[in-house]
Amino acid sequence: MPAEITKQKSSDSKPVWFVAKGGLEALGLDPAALAWARANGFEGQAGRLLIVPGENGQIAGALLGTGKDDNPLAAGKLAQALPKGAWHLAGPVSAPDLAALGFLLGGYKFTRYTKKDDAEIALMLPEGADKADVKRQARAVTLARDLINTPTNDMGPEALEAAVRKVGDEHKASVSVIKGDALLKKNFPMIHAVGRAGSEEPRLIDLEWGKKDAPKVTLVGKGVCFDTGGLDIKPASSMLLMKKDMGGAANVLALASIIMDAKLPVRLRVLIPAVENSISANAFRPSDILTSRKGITVEIGNTDAEGRLVLADALALADEEEPEILIDMATLTGAARVALGPDVPPFYATDESFAADVAKASEAVADPVWRMPLWQPYEARLSSRVADINNVTTDGFAGSVTAALFLKRFVEKTRIWGHFDIYGWNPVEKPHSPVGGEAQAIRALYHVLKARFPTGK
Repeated sequence: MPAEITKQKSSDSKPVWFVAKGGLEALGLDPAALAWARANGFEGQAGRLLIVPGENGQIAGALLGTGKDDNPLAAGKLAQALPKGAWHLAGPVSAPDLAALGFLLGGYKFTRYTKKDDAEIALMLPEGADKADVKRQARAVTLARDLINTPTNDMGPEALEAAVRKVGDEHKASVSVIKGDALLKKNFPMIHAVGRAGSEEPRLIDLEWGKKDAPKVTLVGKGVCFDTGGLDIKPASSMLLMKKDMGGAANVLALASIIMDAKLPVRLRVLIPAVENSISANAFRPSDILTSRKGITVEIGNTDAEGRLVLADALALADEEEPEILIDMATLTGAARVALGPDVPPFYATDESFAADVAKASEAVADPVWRMPLWQPYEARLSSRVADINNVTTDGFAGSVTAALFLKRFVEKTRIWGHFDIYGWNPVEKPHSPVGGEAQAIRALYHVLKARFPTGK
């Protein structure tokens, strides 16, 4: 990242003032700076940055608009637009951790295939911010973004496995993999069926970390490294972003990296079914009936609803261990985007306390999610005349809800289960997030897990 935070205030550090919408007059700026802001029509508009001139053509400081919501993540604009050098925040900041995090996230650039930007901007850590916690979250978001942004020719199942192993090595976690026909021998038939047509063998990646007697927290992430739709092939326009269909895997791996770096006292397990949903002579077909790990038979109504199939086998394995908390994340349905758009992932939960904690944390750390209902009557729409369940409905209604209900059939023993139907992509540039792969809900979930499993206990 070209942006960095530091605890040391340099002698030439220049001030940045956060300005909420309509809050310019309350800052106590000197008359010249105030007149300059008025002359430029600066009123604290969200994400607007105004450089304030000083004597002899020098820069005196900068004003950053945080909008009517006074969003501290607007600090991401600083990393994009401030002149090179050292800066500090002038005056109190309502959420110092978020301001520091926003600054770091705003400095993100995906540079694997382009020249790196050597520009360096340093911001003094705002008073009250936890540098270690801010940096571990920024690193995790960067990891998720990098994995999602990498095209499938460099991020297939093998590369995704390598990424998990790298994170595991960094935190001394164990990683095991079941792949190819071994999936059939170990009873993961739906992961095998979905991925067998790909050029790289399908696999189930399994990371474990922490003391064996600690509370069990299991994360499951959809790792469809590219989704053609299978024999129910997508139109070309719908394939343009399908490198991001492993966004669930990227997000759970990023969340796991935060948990391990923070040393939360849990027994962590991460399960990632990594496949490509490709087309070949041995591709699974519409009307096929697959027998899942759990023994539930599934009629294939559409091969483009493959994510729930690989997740079902992984969730069944996770559920066998009866973890205290089981969370899955997946770029699962277009219906979720129709309902809530790209910025607000819906989530589903079987425990009211957990759901309330997630909603509260989402607001506290500006990581939006919205709870949707596990409306049981809709499960009938997944009925099949020839199998226990169909992988899709026939009417197209409530697609995100019915996908969640499908997954719920494979989770019986776990008391707390949460399903997050994320988009994994930011289509419009924001101060703290460029267009491209995005981490969603992981900061809110970390906030929940950190409160439930505090360190030192």
